[in-house]
Amino acid sequence: MQGLNAVVDISHYNANVDFDKLKAAGIIGVIHKATQGLSDSDPTYASHREAAKAAGLLWGAYHFGTDGGGVEQAINFLNVVGDPSGSLLALDFESNPTGPSMSLEEARAFITQIKTATGRFPGFYSGHDIKQVLGSGTDSLLASCWFWLAQYGPTAVVPQNWKTWTLWQYTDGMLGPDPKEIPGVGRYDRDLFNGSEAGLRAFWGT
Repeated sequence: MQGLNAVVDISHYNANVDFDKLKAAGIIGVIHKATQGLSDSDPTYASHREAAKAAGLLWGAYHFGTDGGGVEQAINFLNVVGDPSGSLLALDFESNPTGPSMSLEEARAFITQIKTATGRFPGFYSGHDIKQVLGSGTDSLLASCWFWLAQYGPTAVVPQNWKTWTLWQYTDGMLGPDPKEIPGVGRYDRDLFNGSEAGLRAFWGT
């Protein structure tokens, strides 16, 4: 595997996160679940953001898409994110284990609303789900988003809708290739960046 192994993504499922230890272990950026669906929000988002920024880590937020209006979901997301400047934003497009999943049309509406509100296209996180939905087809709006690949294997297989991956979640801390564990910290969703540290910071907008 190639790439800078310096990003983790977390949510309220990650308890007792020590952001100072993450930074000491070489982590540069954290992407946190902010919202889900039309109205749900992650109860640890605000406190984790404060602690991560105090530790000097780059901060990002993602929205877990479900069935329902894409514009309304984007508004929910942005309300929780607050000032988006300096924060990386992304849409998590995957099967919803607790109810109906987000459709491609809802994803397009979400992306369009984020672009309108912030001036930037969000990242698009997906793996098998988007490959199944698009098949051999392409979608120019989705292609405007940077691609965050979810694939727990040794080789990145990118849908033809994107030229390459920008972030690659290669493990959830249990499945996927090594290294799964962060020394002195524990197991996390780990993400490779397709570039250097300088490239990561420039991409993040810092």
